[in-house]
Amino acid sequence: MRFPPSFLDEVRARLPVSEVVGRRVKLRKQGREFTGLSPFNQEKTPSFTVNDQKGFYHDFSSGKHGDIFTFVMETEGLSFPEAVERLAQLAGVPVPKISREAEVREERRKTLYDILELACQYFEKSLASPAGTKARAYLADREISSETQLEFRFGYAPASRTALKEFLGNKGIPIAEMIEAGLLVAGDDIPVPYDRFRDRLIIPIQDQRGRIIAFGGRALGEDIQPKYLNSPETSLFRKGETLFNFHRARGPAHDEKFLVAVEGYLDAISVYQSGMKNVVATMGTALTEEQIQLLWRLASEPVICFDGDKAGQSAAGRSLDRILPVLRTGVSFRFAFLPEGRDPDDLIQESGPESFKSVIRDAIPLWDMVWERQLNKGVVETPDQKAVFERDILDLISQIGDQRVRNSYRFRARAQLVAFFQSLDWQAAIKKKKQGKSFARRELVTGPGDPLVGLEKILLGTLIEYPVLLEIHIEKLMATALTGKLESFKREIYRIYDEFHDMQVITFYNQIDKDFKDILADVHGYVDVQTNRPIAVNLFKRFPLLRLEPPDYFVDRCLNLFFDTLHVRQLERELVEIYSDAQLIGADAELERATNLARVHVEEKAAVARRDYELAEEAREIRRNLAKVPPPWPQTGFSQPVAVPAQ
Repeated sequence: MRFPPSFLDEVRARLPVSEVVGRRVKLRKQGREFTGLSPFNQEKTPSFTVNDQKGFYHDFSSGKHGDIFTFVMETEGLSFPEAVERLAQLAGVPVPKISREAEVREERRKTLYDILELACQYFEKSLASPAGTKARAYLADREISSETQLEFRFGYAPASRTALKEFLGNKGIPIAEMIEAGLLVAGDDIPVPYDRFRDRLIIPIQDQRGRIIAFGGRALGEDIQPKYLNSPETSLFRKGETLFNFHRARGPAHDEKFLVAVEGYLDAISVYQSGMKNVVATMGTALTEEQIQLLWRLASEPVICFDGDKAGQSAAGRSLDRILPVLRTGVSFRFAFLPEGRDPDDLIQESGPESFKSVIRDAIPLWDMVWERQLNKGVVETPDQKAVFERDILDLISQIGDQRVRNSYRFRARAQLVAFFQSLDWQAAIKKKKQGKSFARRELVTGPGDPLVGLEKILLGTLIEYPVLLEIHIEKLMATALTGKLESFKREIYRIYDEFHDMQVITFYNQIDKDFKDILADVHGYVDVQTNRPIAVNLFKRFPLLRLEPPDYFVDRCLNLFFDTLHVRQLERELVEIYSDAQLIGADAELERATNLARVHVEEKAAVARRDYELAEEAREIRRNLAKVPPPWPQTGFSQPVAVPAQ
């Protein structure tokens, strides 16, 4: 009995090899493959491997190799038709009745492949002809190289209603077969069928084997609508079951264990040309279950790239509705959003490939997308609004078909809901009707980059400027984790403190190791060569209030605020680490720990916010009182008096 190749391909697409093999062999995930003990030989060390991306298993102990049909035949002693029927039932795909008519249809499919190949060759020649000048100019404007044009087999459809029809007719192709291939527009109200693609750049659409099954046409005139025109659905082409560039992306996706899905085929081509070969396109359709399964065949956690506008957010939400019911253990998605008004091609042309790669690196996990989708639906402040938010997010999670994944998401949701609602309550408690800028924003100018790194520099510079306060806070300093080289610089401060207890500011400049001189200059300043006095110019740029020499007790309170702010950051890092591990957060003990840690984080963050507000008020009072007092030091051109006598 013969089965249509399209039917066999559909069964393979719906049933990963690991799912079929896993019913008889205990498999363990190792990288992109699964391993287990051979079902064909007795062995103690696993030599049996399964690769879902490539669609086969291999047994090193016996040399046996094959796909899902071969495996069922080998392990259950079934014939090929019996194996096909067994797996088709498992996949929920009806077995086609093989009849003479079906065989004729399959032969016609082969004929359609040949017709589409002839059409592609015609379009390619047209692009290279004088008639294709406008299309070649468009490709040059899009910076699509000649190598890329050849690889993707770009073409041009002349501005004629009959050019392709006449070409194929001269090859002996009947009009009916041209219509069946989607190349002509026909209908009861159309007396003479005519070419579907006219005055358009042509991009062939290929199936998983690289055979041409349809075309996409990009209008070259600004007044021509639609801008993008695809072939109609045919016996070869179903848009919702196709991913553009699948056959080229398969190898790179397997090698790099990574896949990106964009919306349009020209976007995919631009990304591919930039060096990211593991890219496919959905061709503008809402993500279908068939496309989801195809994406998972190439990668366990593909990144779907959307526009950053409201339309992109809506498309991401629709994708969630399709993904959650079929989500299962071992696979997921991440979501990336482009800057508003930019598509991948725009971004690559304007800012280079690295800018697009940066967007992909910032992709958020599926769980974060679930949370953000519900959060963006409206305000969550009152108890009623919180109840609706909790109900909606748990209802969304209930759509997940896989029980293990569903339970893991529920654990995560409950922990995050507790932390989120507590955070809202604290924010409401500390909210002021008339609140100016915070102390940190008003008084600390941290410059570009991470504000907390700037805060670390202010902390270190202030402790150097006030050695008495360093002695008070030295243990707290050593217990605070800092960023990058500042962590090593912190230990150098401790070394100097430990060796020279009766310290002055100049002690740091005299005793600092040469490897840390640049950091000392960055966080504090420099030594005036004429007076041998340290000038805290960089510290004062970041912390302008110190120019007024505020009381030591006020500076001490600021230091405590800085330490506590950095501690809140450390708590946030711990929470991110716990929440990023789905298995970890699924354990009851870790869930309880995460919930308690979230509660502490919210409390400390609220306390920091309250003290920040208090210090801002106090700073304003200090400025009013001290700014009126003339400086007791001679004007030397520096912005700050020398607070430490020459040594």
